[in-house]
Amino acid sequence: QVQLVESGGGRVQPGGSLKLSCAAAGFSGRVYTMSWHRQAPGEERELVASIAFDSTGGGTAYASSVKGRFTISKDDDRKTVFLEMTSLKPEDTAVYYCKLQWNSDTFWGQGTQVTVSS
Repeated sequence: QVQLVESGGGRVQPGGSLKLSCAAAGFSGRVYTMSWHRQAPGEERELVASIAFDSTGGGTAYASSVKGRFTISKDDDRKTVFLEMTSLKPEDTAVYYCKLQWNSDTFWGQGTQVTVSS
């Protein structure tokens, strides 16, 4: 059974930083993609950043709203993805979800709340 366990959310002041992590377990894939998505109250869930787990070293992609402020990275051996968030803004407030795309299957984490407020 595939499980995604997220951690690292919390409350921070504008301009602050947080680092999220998501560990995947229960599958044996070597080529897959992990990504972070977020959903603010009353809004659609949106892609924040993604990274590939493959032989090429891991291509990344970012939403334009976070480019230059957020960095996605990974630990292949631990099947873990990280999201380092800096220069946080109130509009970054949302529940952040980790997603695993493995072949045709999609798995989601439980979500972690990030609140940016003074």
